Amino acid sequence: MVAFPAGIEGKPGVAQQIIDLWLQPHQRRLPLVFPYVQDEVMLQQAWKTAAAQVWEWLVQGQDVAFVSEGDVSFYSTFTYLAQTLQHLHSKAAIQVIPGISSPMAAAAALGIPLTVRSQRLLVLPALYHVSELEIALQQADVVVLMKVSSVYAQVWQVLERYQLLQQSYVVERATLPEQIIYADLSDRPDLKLPYFSILIVQVNRETS
Repeated sequence: MVAFPAGIEGKPGVAQQIIDLWLQPHQRRLPLVFPYVQDEVMLQQAWKTAAAQVWEWLVQGQDVAFVSEGDVSFYSTFTYLAQTLQHLHSKAAIQVIPGISSPMAAAAALGIPLTVRSQRLLVLPALYHVSELEIALQQADVVVLMKVSSVYAQVWQVLERYQLLQQSYVVERATLPEQIIYADLSDRPDLKLPYFSILIVQVNRETS
């Protein structure tokens, strides 16, 4: 049984699209619904429902593989599913297999090191207040902004004020066939980015 986050409006999600070509006929698919909301009650119920669906197969002696884009320990839906499952069914055995997280994938796509020597890296998982970015730029040598699409315009203004646009990069859908790279954002204040976009700022560059 292969489980993955269900897509929106009946469309296959990113994880499902990635693995579909590799699944064998005997492997069954188990899409699990994780709503894109901030409501804690709704999220808790979704995690419990997904855990119950997975447990139905585990209790029969079946293995369930949950797949996720990136690494399952890095801001991943897998964490909530695994923790909920262990809380409800302590006998469930969970094995974590590491993957490649999006900051590393984006840096590889750009052909640059993410960090060198003693550089400090700061990752903002979801930027809801631009003030957080300003603090990050003052504390870190490299700043990674996850899910930057909804606040890109405000972020661009901050980077312009700090004169960091030439040292900033955006990668859309890193490692996928439709990947797009934007290097030097000086003339790109109005990019319309998809959800899976990441922005890397080299605040203090080191070249050796």
